Amino acid sequence: MTSTIKVNNIQNQCGQNIINENSNTITIGASGDTIALASGASQTGFGRTGTVDWQTGDIKTATFTAESGKGYFCNTTGGAFEVDLPAGSAGAIVSVQDYANTFSSNALTIDPNGSEKINGGIAGGTVSLSTAGEGLTLVYIDATIGWRSVQDNEFSDAASNFISATGGTITNTPTCRIHTFTGPGTFTVSAVAVCAADNAVSYLVVAGGGSGGGAYAGGGGGAGGFRELKTPVAPYTASPLDGYPSAPNRIVVSAQNYPITVGGGGTGIPGGCTSNRGGNGSVSTFTTITSAGGGGGGGGGNATRPINPGVAGGSGGGGMGNCGTSAGSGGAGNTPPVTPPQGQNGGGSSTSGPTYGGGGGGGAGEVGETGTNTKYGRGGAGVSTQITGSALSYAGGGGNGTLSPYPAPDGGGGASPCGTGGAGGGSGSPAATGGAGEDGTTNRGGGGGGGSTQPPAGVNSGNGGSGVVIIRYKIA
Repeated sequence: MTSTIKVNNIQNQCGQNIINENSNTITIGASGDTIALASGASQTGFGRTGTVDWQTGDIKTATFTAESGKGYFCNTTGGAFEVDLPAGSAGAIVSVQDYANTFSSNALTIDPNGSEKINGGIAGGTVSLSTAGEGLTLVYIDATIGWRSVQDNEFSDAASNFISATGGTITNTPTCRIHTFTGPGTFTVSAVAVCAADNAVSYLVVAGGGSGGGAYAGGGGGAGGFRELKTPVAPYTASPLDGYPSAPNRIVVSAQNYPITVGGGGTGIPGGCTSNRGGNGSVSTFTTITSAGGGGGGGGGNATRPINPGVAGGSGGGGMGNCGTSAGSGGAGNTPPVTPPQGQNGGGSSTSGPTYGGGGGGGAGEVGETGTNTKYGRGGAGVSTQITGSALSYAGGGGNGTLSPYPAPDGGGGASPCGTGGAGGGSGSPAATGGAGEDGTTNRGGGGGGGSTQPPAGVNSGNGGSGVVIIRYKIA
């Protein structure tokens, strides 16, 4: 026989109701009381309100396993890490929040338990939070959707089986993500692809171009070294210098930081300067891939000014136009040597008039043109690639500057009487109009145009164009 106790209210010693039943509503605790479960006890039937208990006294700085019903502040200042979700059960809830606005530099990865899903994505796939100040709340629904993001400033975050990374200026095609670095930075990979082949990335690394040479008819600056590799998994129309599948050129990324260096262009030579060689460009790098700076254009070249030939580099600088007895030689390209070649030689010069034509700087796709007694050498052509999604030309050599304001023949298809630049390079100084040598194209690695003694005070040679680093990989 069971016993039954029937009461409407239970009061404490002070006469306050601590359990009170009124019209089927049961109130537990008097005003100001705290209701607590004993250590080790569990509750059922109460449910949750869609909120979590924030763990303000336990800031996370390294990988940990979350508990349902808790929210965590995650500080990635010291480096990227991950949150391992608990085994999913209907109604389980977990929240995370960027503690120091560092998710943009060191991402937080959300990793489900086993083969569970996030937002209906791939089984076992992770989500990367890479926006500064981002927060995310996940509720487990069922095996079909898994953990669903219910509060997030990017509701489209879904588990992916491809690379997740930050750095540079990011653009997307329907199937690929592209990171463009126009200055130094860091390519940060927070999660790698499930399929190992998808961790190989396409890239373009272009160094800074050399500047044109000065005095008389300065040689054109050589283009910055050009190195490209296109993987089969991230297709596009590459340049003829695609280095795939050569083993030293292939880059397979892992979850880590990759420092990026973008080389600046060489500095042009002031007009009338007697130290006449152009300045070399600087190297650009991405992990094991280094592109050499373009060689400066040659200068000098008469009885009082010794001949300074074009300088070797990614592409060589052109030789200066010479009114002496010895021709100014162009600098060697592809220095140091790599396969495919990162650039071409600069063009040489003539020793006879009326033009005493000097050489154009070498380009990625063509040797700089050698000047003649009737022609100023144009810069060697660059090459075109669609790694960014649009066809753009990079690493053209600079054109030779004019010695005198003669109506000299065109140096390569342009209208000015001077050596025209290759695609991405600058044209030489058009002495007939007194203009300075053109600069190489910024972030294309072009060589600068040569300077000139004309008019009498001389005109400057052009600066080399800065380089660029572009990384492309599959996301769909």
